[in-house]
Parts: sequence; C-alpha cells; structure tokens
Amino acid sequence: MALQESTRRTPTLGSRLWKVAIPIVVAVAVYFLPVPEGVAPTGMRMLGIFLGTIVALILQPLPTGAVAVIGMTVAMVTKTESAGRALAGFANTTVWLIVAAFFIAEGFLLTGLGRRIALHFVARLGRSSLGLAYGMALTDLILAPATPSNTARCGGVVYPIVTSLAQLEDSHPEPEESRKRLGAFLILTALQVNVVTSAMFVTAMAGNPVAAEVAETLGVEISWGTWALAAIVPGLVSLAAVPWVMSKIYPPLVTKTPEAPGQARDELQTTGAMSRDEWFMAGTFVLLLLLWCLGSVLGVDATTAAFTGVAILLITGVLSWKNVVENTSAWSTLVFFGVLVGMASELNELGVIEWVGDSVAASVGSLSWLAAFAILTVVFFYSHYLFASNTAHIIAMYGVFVGAAIVSGAPPLFAALVFGFIGSLFGGLAHYSSGPAGVLYGSGYIKTAEFFRIGFIMSAVIIAIWTVVGGAWMKLIGVW
Repeated sequence: MALQESTRRTPTLGSRLWKVAIPIVVAVAVYFLPVPEGVAPTGMRMLGIFLGTIVALILQPLPTGAVAVIGMTVAMVTKTESAGRALAGFANTTVWLIVAAFFIAEGFLLTGLGRRIALHFVARLGRSSLGLAYGMALTDLILAPATPSNTARCGGVVYPIVTSLAQLEDSHPEPEESRKRLGAFLILTALQVNVVTSAMFVTAMAGNPVAAEVAETLGVEISWGTWALAAIVPGLVSLAAVPWVMSKIYPPLVTKTPEAPGQARDELQTTGAMSRDEWFMAGTFVLLLLLWCLGSVLGVDATTAAFTGVAILLITGVLSWKNVVENTSAWSTLVFFGVLVGMASELNELGVIEWVGDSVAASVGSLSWLAAFAILTVVFFYSHYLFASNTAHIIAMYGVFVGAAIVSGAPPLFAALVFGFIGSLFGGLAHYSSGPAGVLYGSGYIKTAEFFRIGFIMSAVIIAIWTVVGGAWMKLIGVW
C-alpha cells in the first residue's frame, strides 16, 4: 500500500525548535496572568503548564508520552505540584480501564477473531460497494465495545480488509480513476463509521473514559450502561445512514462487487474452523459485555470487569505476558493519561476549571439554556480543527464546556453525555483529526481537499442525526 511521503518526513531541527518554543511561550504567558478571584495562588502556573503541554501534544515536537512526562516534570520542578500529586493520576481507575481494554483489543488481533468477523460480513453483504460498506460498519460496531483504541480497530482490522477488497476491484491509490473505482469510497466511509462507533460506548475510544472521569468531578456520574443506552439509538441510525449518504455524495465508480463474497469465503475456508484461542476470546468478550452492562447490579465496576477479562486471556494463553509487556500503545497511553488526568484533577482542586467554566458560561449567560447549549456544542465540535487528537481535545476543553453548559441551565447528565459523544464524532473532520484519520489518509486513496470537504459535509449529517434523533431518544429515556 502506498504511503504518502509527506506523512513520513523526519522533522528538521528548525521545525522542532518552533514546536518546542510555542508551548513554552504559551506556558509563560499564562503564568504571568493575574490570579482571578476564587483561584488558588498556584492555579495560573498550573494552567500555564497544562496548556503548554496540550499545545505541545498538538504540535508533537516529541512523542506523546515524552511530552506528558516533560510537562509533569516541569510541574514538579517549579513546585506547582508535589511529586505525590503529580503521580496521583497513575492510580486513577479510569486510566487503568483504558490500559486493560488495549490488552483485550490485542486479543482480537492476535487470534484473528476480528478479521474472521469482518470476512463473514463481506461474504454475506459484499455483492455491492454499499454492502461492503455496511459489512465494515457492522464489524466496527461489534468490536467497538472492547476496543478503546479506535486506531487499532480501524487500522488493524478494517483497513487491511478494505484495501484488499479495493485491490480486488483493481482500485489503487494511483491513478485518479483507479482510486475512485472503490478504494476511496470505502476508506472515507470507514472513517465516518469509526467516529460513530467510537461515540457509542465508553470503552470504544480512549478519551471516553476520561470524559466520564471529568464529568464525575463535576458531580455527574456516567456508567458504562448509561452511556451505551443514551448512544445506542442515534448511533444505530447514524450507522444506517452514513454508508448510504457517502454513496450519494462520494459514489464509487464500481457499484457491484460480485467477486468479493467469494474471496471472503475462500479466505475463511483457508483460515479453517475457529481455533481454541478464538473461542476463548469470543467467550471473554461476551462476558465483558455482560459485566459492563450489568455492573451496577452485580457490584462490579468497569475497571474490575476489564481486568477480569485480561486475567482470563492470560490464564487461557490467548495473551502471553510478552504480549502485554510489548504493547507499547497501552503503556504509552498509561503515561499520557496518567499525567494529564493528574494535571486536570489539580486544576479542578485549584479552582481553575470552575473559573474558566463560569467565564465561558457568562459569555452565553443572557441566552436560554437551549440556545447557549447549541452554541457551546457547535464551538466545541468545530474547534477540533485545531487539534490532532480526540483525547487531547477532551482533556483540554471537555470539563470547561460541560461546566459552562451546566451553569447556563442545561441538565447535567445530558450535557456530560452530549459533549462526551462529540469527543468522538469530530474525529472525521480532517486527515489529522484522529488516529484512524491519519491511518486512512496514509493509504494514499484520499486527497487532502476531499478529506476536508467530505469531513465537513458528514459532520453536518452526523450533528443532525445526534441532535434530532439523539435528543428525542434521551428525552424519552429521561436523560433531560
């Protein structure tokens, strides 16, 4: 598969220096701001370090984990945070839920169960380009509850199958007519489907548990089941609509793919019957879904359930300890989230989050809560053009906007859920908006301008569905 060379260039010294300089300037500028009333003396210093870290995460002068560690070190050296407070985020159960779910997702990839599921859908639905798109959507949906890395789900399972199906129809990144035969349509559709499945479950995207954690600091408790129940109807409607809408606004040149089901059946035949490890993986997955859905009844929290799944996979040999140790994505996520959750908690303790929330709320204070809520959600959604990470955006702005919405009069649970959903839904705006977007852009099938154009159009479609259908559904189940 052709990777666009622009995504592989090594940063020059000059580009790295300005990427380091800008976060430092931001941190220092905020540091010297006067301390507002109600904010602790070290509050603005902590805010400066936090914002400088977020800007560095956006610009990426160094890998994400390295940036987080440097930010934490600065907070300790300047005595803005004690070592104990700075490291407190590593004891956060939500952070460990994400780490555990990464290991569970690894099981889907190692056993081949995720690929088997996708091939079954292709064999049954793959006689047309639209059928292939729906098959990939169903694959993504099934894997989503236990795959917090939407990048792994999209890049490790869906993407390889999409590209092989495209090549089967002689659709390659070049020339223009070739990529538009089938590959470009499937690639862009896979991204828009992924943002929807990522929004449907707390454990479907790494930033979702962080949003739930921040909501709890604002006095709003969101369980796994509450999130899933609120998202299920708008999510399913979106999954039904997205491939069809994509087929209208960005249609492939090839609409019939009669050979795809046969190829999928051949691959399934070559793969053979489900292995022992696949059966254990499937059984563990079903158990996890039951524990996550019924956790409040059974008295089992989401993190305990996730580690129960990991333990079963280790005992049965589906995962080895080496697999766990070598999962760099999981451990990098632990460092990244552990540091930033600690920083966010400190900002809340110092009164900074409440002050920022009150300031944002004051800007829309003269409006009804519905009007204020609409403005806040649109601003939160499209400000993602400034971010290259869903999670960084959530950490930087989720608490502020939810707090502002609550102050303006919005029902707390409704506000926390809606902004939580948006934290995934804006991941398809541009080629840099999320991990899956970067993976799919690297395929070479999509031009940059197409990413922006289709991303914006589909964002309007998704916003309409989640506003109308989602709003009505959440009203019906008593969320607001």
